[in-house]
Amino acid sequence: MRKSILFALLCLAIFNLSAQDFSVTGLSCEHRNNPLGLDAAAPRFSWETKTGTRGWLQSAYEIQTSVSQDFSDKNLVWDSGKITSDASVLQSYRGAQLHSGTRYWWRVKVWDQQNKESAWSEPAWWETALLSVSDWKATWVEPEQEANPPRYSPSPLLRKEFSITKKVASARAYATAHGLYELHLNGQKVGDQVLTPGWTVYSKRLQYQTFDITDLLQNGANAIGAMLGEGWYRSGLGWEKNWAYYGKKLGLLCQIHIRYTDGTEEWVVTDGSWKTTSEGPVRTDEIYYGEDYDARREMPGWDRAGFDDRNWKNVATANYAKSNLVAAVSVPVRKIQEIKPLRYFITPTGELVADMGQNMVGWIRLKVKGKKGRTITLRHAEVLDKYGNFYTANLRAARQQIRYTIRGDKNGETFEPHFTFMGFRYVAIEGFRGDFPPEALTGIVVHSDMTPTGSFECSSPLVNQLQHNIQWGQKGNFVDVPTDCPQRDERLGWTGDAQVFARTAAFNMDVATFFAKWLQDVAADQRSTGAVPFVIPDILDRPDSIKVGVSAGWGDAAVIIPWTMYQVYADRQLLERQYPSMKAYVDYIHQKSGDSLIWRGGSVFGDWLFYHPTSANLNDHVSADAHTDHDFISTAFFAHGADIVSQAAAILGKTDDAVYYKDLFGKIKTVFTNEFITPAGRTISSASQTSYVLALQFGLMPEHLRTAAVGFLAKDIRSKKKHLSTGFLGTPYLCHVLSENGEADLAYDLLLQETYPSWLYPVKMGATTIWERWDGQKTDSTFQTPGMNSFNHYAYGAIGDWMYQAAAGLRLGAPGYKKIVIEPYITERLTYAKASYASSYGEISSGWERSGNKITLHVTIPPNTTATIRLLRADAGGIREGGRTLADVPGVKIASANGDRVELETGSGVYSYEWTLKTR
Repeated sequence: MRKSILFALLCLAIFNLSAQDFSVTGLSCEHRNNPLGLDAAAPRFSWETKTGTRGWLQSAYEIQTSVSQDFSDKNLVWDSGKITSDASVLQSYRGAQLHSGTRYWWRVKVWDQQNKESAWSEPAWWETALLSVSDWKATWVEPEQEANPPRYSPSPLLRKEFSITKKVASARAYATAHGLYELHLNGQKVGDQVLTPGWTVYSKRLQYQTFDITDLLQNGANAIGAMLGEGWYRSGLGWEKNWAYYGKKLGLLCQIHIRYTDGTEEWVVTDGSWKTTSEGPVRTDEIYYGEDYDARREMPGWDRAGFDDRNWKNVATANYAKSNLVAAVSVPVRKIQEIKPLRYFITPTGELVADMGQNMVGWIRLKVKGKKGRTITLRHAEVLDKYGNFYTANLRAARQQIRYTIRGDKNGETFEPHFTFMGFRYVAIEGFRGDFPPEALTGIVVHSDMTPTGSFECSSPLVNQLQHNIQWGQKGNFVDVPTDCPQRDERLGWTGDAQVFARTAAFNMDVATFFAKWLQDVAADQRSTGAVPFVIPDILDRPDSIKVGVSAGWGDAAVIIPWTMYQVYADRQLLERQYPSMKAYVDYIHQKSGDSLIWRGGSVFGDWLFYHPTSANLNDHVSADAHTDHDFISTAFFAHGADIVSQAAAILGKTDDAVYYKDLFGKIKTVFTNEFITPAGRTISSASQTSYVLALQFGLMPEHLRTAAVGFLAKDIRSKKKHLSTGFLGTPYLCHVLSENGEADLAYDLLLQETYPSWLYPVKMGATTIWERWDGQKTDSTFQTPGMNSFNHYAYGAIGDWMYQAAAGLRLGAPGYKKIVIEPYITERLTYAKASYASSYGEISSGWERSGNKITLHVTIPPNTTATIRLLRADAGGIREGGRTLADVPGVKIASANGDRVELETGSGVYSYEWTLKTR
């Protein structure tokens, strides 16, 4: 018996030793870690493998799901069994039907290519939301009794008391609103999310949030409360001041589901028993306006049991359909970071101003002590004028101010706004007397809580600041929807801006759920004709309007972004869900272009805000130097859309569509060539940089003319003393086209150009985010037209994509980075460049260093992937990896060595290559 036990222990030790070679980690479900409130009927699982072994590949996996962390047979819901597959990203649950409001645990183990087995991963979990409309027991309640409530109404408070007499096992709150809401329970704010329920096409998709409130409940009397704000639902939105676009009445829908340890359950829901008042402290709030808060009107204990609400009114109940309710898809908006002012100063006009040191989005936390009734006003601005004075002209009609009336607490008061956000670097402070306490202000940075995934750094401090600016532009404009700007009376989900920046965004941060959510709104607001509006959610057109404004490069977000997200995250389900929208948009263009296949009049915005040096007139988009013919643009994007839909159809197994749209692309290309390209490779009617860029990037330039076209493009850039002249549509592709066609040095010249127009000009002018215009602030420190001059506008930050892919060489080889390409373009103008990216398989990194002509390239390839590594200006015989010749390195294969390029095939691992650059 003893020998048997010893033998078993020995076997276990051997197994554990082998299992220690690799382990499973990084578990996620539907792109999220332990998601609470998931309405996917068949959620998908992803995992990573950690190992120090080079060339590691998964050969099989097994997933188990359970209703408990105890995975014994009695608790198992599904066991996949051993599945022979190298797939480890977004693998679907295939078990029994899931139940609403239930937590499920899951774990996974894997086998390597030698059939060695790992230990089980640590368990992760997901919790289902309300999977059926019938699960909703609550009724919509509204505080207003008037059919047409006035604008700038006070924020209503709502409350209800209930009692608990048994021991609670778990409790969840499911809540949403018409407007914004803050939920309170027993004196505490529920959750850490802000600006809930977010912004969607409310009539078709209204998100609700799920909160774990188990620890907030107490035995005996409890109180649930809510505060409602205007939000996107009822604020005036856009320059048309279309107040109450979605509805005139605010409302709340909330239900609490309590499970007791004795197996019983109970619901507390919004119904006619709730009470409401409009006498609370938030007197005015809107997205653009800001917030007025009178602390003298605070009602201590309003969200606790025992509060005297006899003077409160009864709510009204409302019978809205619940079929539009969806569980929150994207990561929530949260308070992410705090910033203290760099300095306080008095402007030449005598205003007290705080400099936060960073153009940020969010609000100020105010700490103040003063006389009851005194009002402190905070105004917010992005920049100072050339004289150092507070500048707000570019905000247009947006006030973005906070007015706080002191209640007179001798111990001091702390305040943060509830239902607004501002875009600002500078804060003008009014209402203080005497010395201003420096600790009074703290900047609260607010954005969608996307996990940072990418980093880029090089030897140029200016380029590093550019990367900083790109990332902060993304933070400030990814507040639940991808907005154009976060400060003026706009802040809309402009489709063109999102389209050009999506690839860069996906390097910087995990935007899988962010864009998954927004793309569903793109499809929801897409008209039956296939037309895609300028902004999503669309508040520029009436919801029942079939005819909407459409512009090439803007509506194409419906096609380009789903394809980009599929490439980055290998999310086939997203591609399949968006495919009808993609196809409908291309069909809409086809119908508009007719038999000619030239989409005439299809470009409203052209190559928006391209460089035109002779005019500061906002309406002058014509310059003989840089203007791109609008029909050229629209037809080029028509072709590009058809090409993408063809590829998407092939991925999804829609063979007939794949053939049809591939043929359509070919026909458009032929027409495009005849209409817009000369036999010499010049672009007709548009000798602009953007015209060459689009024709080359979209594969519309005939192959035999590509070299000539690249030459014309390069000549134009050099004629401008190595300056760009592209706008929103040409800029994202400009450096890619150059570097992929033998002009990498010229692409670097553009990146490193410091004079206007360039990416580094704003950096030299002190920018901390990306500007809307190349010359938002001119060389004499005056400003461009205030009608359109945002200093936080991410579109031109699309160069970040090139910095990651070309400068650092970190490229996609297959969807989701299952296959990786490392191919940096090395320049004598930098001594190093490096990037990293947290993929679904683990970290990928690529970074090179140059010392004279000696190059060292450091590469990390995550387990369960392979890589192609291309070394430029290299000789195969002279390359060393870890000090060894390539012939002596196991797992590294020379795939080709042609001219100055050596191509290697490798598996996972950490590598260090060295070689001496060949002379040119």
